[in-house]
Amino acid sequence: MHVRDAVEADADALAAIADAPSDAMRGLVHDRTVRVAVEEEAATDPNEDLDADPDDLLGFVSFDVRGDTVHVTQFGGTRAAAERLLEEPLRFAATEGMAAELLVMEDEDDLKQAAESAGFTEAGTGPRFERRATTRYRVEEP
Repeated sequence: MHVRDAVEADADALAAIADAPSDAMRGLVHDRTVRVAVEEEAATDPNEDLDADPDDLLGFVSFDVRGDTVHVTQFGGTRAAAERLLEEPLRFAATEGMAAELLVMEDEDDLKQAAESAGFTEAGTGPRFERRATTRYRVEEP
C-alpha cells in the first residue's frame, strides 16, 4: 500500500468512496490536508495530474487543525487502508504536540474498528448528521 497526497484528479474516486458529490471532494482536496492510499502498483507521482481510477484508491483521510486539536474531517475505504491512513493525522498531531479527534457514524463498524486499531479511544457521542448518530474518538497528545 502506498500513501500519497490527494490531487484534484482524485475527486471522482474520492466521491465514489465517500458517497459524496465530486465537486465537494474537489473542494476538500483544495481546503484540507488529504491523503490517499493506493495499491503499490497503482502508485504514481503525486505531482502528476492524471485521471484517477476509483478502483485504484483503497481509501482516504482528510484533516485540519482547529485550536490545539487535529480533526479528521473525513475518512473511508477499506479497513486496512483506513487504519494506515489514520497514522497520517496522528503523526502530525504527535509532531505538533496536539490531540487528535474524529467522528464515526454509528453503523460504520469497520471504520470504528479502524479508529480503535489506529489508537483512538471512544470519547462519547458526537453530533448527529442527517439524523444519524456518531461516536467521537480521541487521542490525547500521541
